[in-house]
Amino acid sequence: MKKWIVRFVSLLVFNIVVLLVIGFLTPARVGWSAVWAGIVLTALSIWIKPAVHRWFLSMAARSANQRTRAGEKVIEFLLAFAVAFLVWIVTVWLSGVSIGGGIFGAFWGYVLPPVILLIGWAIYDTIDDRVEAHAGALYDKASGGRTTAVSDASTPAVPQNPAAAAGRRELNDGLTDEQRRMLDELGKS
Repeated sequence: MKKWIVRFVSLLVFNIVVLLVIGFLTPARVGWSAVWAGIVLTALSIWIKPAVHRWFLSMAARSANQRTRAGEKVIEFLLAFAVAFLVWIVTVWLSGVSIGGGIFGAFWGYVLPPVILLIGWAIYDTIDDRVEAHAGALYDKASGGRTTAVSDASTPAVPQNPAAAAGRRELNDGLTDEQRRMLDELGKS
């Protein structure tokens, strides 16, 4: 549960910033509805966007053998844009965001925000682990739990079974117990 709360809140804050940028750079009027629109956008991004993206990919996969590598990249971009466009349309429909500026403004109000969303999602994908780790630490601090992962590392872990202990050692240095033993024997001779 904590993982979902941390992920939702960190993505919500990021989406509100992206919505404010959209309101500043496009004919879309976001204003104070950025909070509600951020909640809608976050819910769509977490639960609906992956399903729609998989559905579009499965439809595009039928003809993948007929495309070149460059054609495949173009299709991937168009699919991502289509998903962002649908998410933007639903966000506008379910929130107080409006598109102004007449016909010209309406066109750019529906075309530019999905591009900005794609850029925002790309940025968030690169920083999401750090953001969620920081938000998780803040959540733990607020709930009275452990404050940082450093305190977990300083306390020695008691392994439940030998296989789990071997797995943890292998994750730390990438060596199995047998490889570690062979290296130790090599160092003694």
